[in-house]
Amino acid sequence: MSGPGEGLRIAMWSGPRNISTAMMRAWENRSDTVVIDEPFYAHYLLATGVQHPGRDEVLAAQSSNATVVAAMLTGPIPDAHPIWYQKHMTQHMLAGMSLDWLDQVCNCFLIRAPESVVASFTIQRPDAAAWELGFGQQARLFEHVCDRLGHAPPVIDASDVLRDPAGILGALCERLGIGFSPRMLHWPAGPRASDGVWAPHWYAAVERSTGFAPYRDPPTTLSPFQRRLAEQARRHYEQLAPYRLLAAGH
Repeated sequence: MSGPGEGLRIAMWSGPRNISTAMMRAWENRSDTVVIDEPFYAHYLLATGVQHPGRDEVLAAQSSNATVVAAMLTGPIPDAHPIWYQKHMTQHMLAGMSLDWLDQVCNCFLIRAPESVVASFTIQRPDAAAWELGFGQQARLFEHVCDRLGHAPPVIDASDVLRDPAGILGALCERLGIGFSPRMLHWPAGPRASDGVWAPHWYAAVERSTGFAPYRDPPTTLSPFQRRLAEQARRHYEQLAPYRLLAAGH
């Protein structure tokens, strides 16, 4: 699906502490793709009052009007690129926000095992609430898109990507009707002009990276609090997991 004019608008929906920024790097390294980083972040911060690092900078850098943001995302693709990769956080889509604009983009879903998400997220948010992890919102968005399409949209699992980046990204590109580019597997280290203003607080690891990190098994040792968060998220993760794309031959 696309908005006004030609081009492919890919809305990739994930929760926090996934490989979402590395995925954005992979897509931006294509010569035919422009990217945008978490365009609803300012709206989320203003509406929830959550105190994230760099909050004031984010509110100053982005529109906090969700209607304005949605119109921009379905409008002309910047610099007339054929592909616009939109990195979205599912927790930014709050109850009551219109989802009608999703009909004008190609919605994809990036999932990750709850134990891994919780272990990473609670380093900086040790008292995190389940809704901040975005699993419930991701399931709601997935159901909405399924209802509109009549079938499941593309789903990829971070663990599958890390095990076989070329295979999974190749399968995703095939599903999207575009060619896979080997440029998606490696990129120059360092920051990008396209990174959100919050990058200094969150992107240190990806700024050092030149490709996808090696796969690691999910942590087996969680605190009781972390375990409860993961348990709350698991049913939502398992709702999407059966639909994940696999590399050819699997």
